Amino acid sequence: MTTTLFTDARKVDADGEVDGFWMLVDGDVIVATGSTVPGSRAAAGVTGGVDAARASSATSGAPDDPTAGGAVPPPADVTVDLAGATLTPGLIDLHTHGGGGHAFDGGPDDLDSGLALHRRHGTTRSLISLVANPVPVLSRSLGLVGDLMRRDPLVLGAHLEGPFLAPDRRGAHAPHFLLEPDAATVESLLEAGDGITRQVTIAPELPGGLDAIDRLVSSGVVAAVGHTEADFDLARAAFDRGASLVTHAFNAMNGIHHRDPGPLVAAVGDERVTIELILDGVHVHPAVAGLVLRSAPRRVALITDAMAAAGAADGDYRIGELAVTVERGVATLTGTSTIAGSTLTQDAALRIAVLQAGLSAVDAVAALTLVPARVLGLDAGGRRAGTRAPQAGVARSAQDSAQAGVVRSAQGSVQAAGGRPPLGRLAPGHAADAVAWRDDWTVARVWAAGRELPVG
Repeated sequence: MTTTLFTDARKVDADGEVDGFWMLVDGDVIVATGSTVPGSRAAAGVTGGVDAARASSATSGAPDDPTAGGAVPPPADVTVDLAGATLTPGLIDLHTHGGGGHAFDGGPDDLDSGLALHRRHGTTRSLISLVANPVPVLSRSLGLVGDLMRRDPLVLGAHLEGPFLAPDRRGAHAPHFLLEPDAATVESLLEAGDGITRQVTIAPELPGGLDAIDRLVSSGVVAAVGHTEADFDLARAAFDRGASLVTHAFNAMNGIHHRDPGPLVAAVGDERVTIELILDGVHVHPAVAGLVLRSAPRRVALITDAMAAAGAADGDYRIGELAVTVERGVATLTGTSTIAGSTLTQDAALRIAVLQAGLSAVDAVAALTLVPARVLGLDAGGRRAGTRAPQAGVARSAQDSAQAGVVRSAQGSVQAAGGRPPLGRLAPGHAADAVAWRDDWTVARVWAAGRELPVG
């Protein structure tokens, strides 16, 4: 395979910032990293990887230390000089419905075009989110996502945001398509989405809601509490049953009251739970977003919840069969004040996190990379957010390993689900997904699986 050496970057990822950063990519995987800056915490030695020996004048670093590296970059077939630009991992979006004028419940061309818009803005891996629809329609949409996954490995799967939602918290979902999560319906959707559905939003107070969470989790699907009337106690019960995510915090759920804390306080206090947050300045005020981000460090995943108008002009759109009006970038159900998704891209969320919510660059990048990877078990740890580690000395069963999304190669390296390299860090063994940023945190260049993607 072709090797590519990235040089002279300011690396920013969940592990911190490193100046003079270099990174060697072989095919679709990062195989070595280091720093040319004396005194950098990345200057101790080369980090492992099958081609680490190419790095001259360097000693071996700990194989799980992504900041250890040599002062002299190794040779490579191609060199990319980043001239001091900031380099981060590729961004990961757990919740997006479309973009560029295209909705993800459309056809294959809509899926391709919507994803292309978000990739130009730094999102290299995406879950395809689907709104409530009749089960046969959802099954057909899941089939299209499955076809897409087979030809586009950057697609992580599907997120069913409907149909298991509380009617009075439905947001921009058609009320007549909402269903109770009875066993037959859950099984039907699990069968249609086998290997495709990675995440399901559910209101746990619906009849059969908690049992449905049991079934989703046992199938390796992330259960997300959202579009719900759940109070603090019911949310805690859902988390104890295995729900490990909150769908777009504050929106379509009870808020925080000093005598009725609601589901979000339950989530903040539970280390097993990750919290989705739409940081567009519309869904949640940046000051409130900052409070949540500080209260649940490294457990907030910034999402877009983008609909078709993301990256497109104001005007009239649809979410499912519902009419949406977009004015000055804010999407609402036509004739109402109900917010109907966003027009956000993840690079804009990063800018708001740093410039308005007061987050450090390291923590903001983590919220768009490592945190969402961990939700799906696609980080180097390989364990989905909310799952517990096996007891010491107890061998993990094949079923446990599958649910945790982690396998080990013959060489002993940790890989994410399906044998893929893990996501979320600029570190050896990880997927070669990266974004180069200008000084104002706008996207300059994007790579996914080692391949440069169009930005202009």
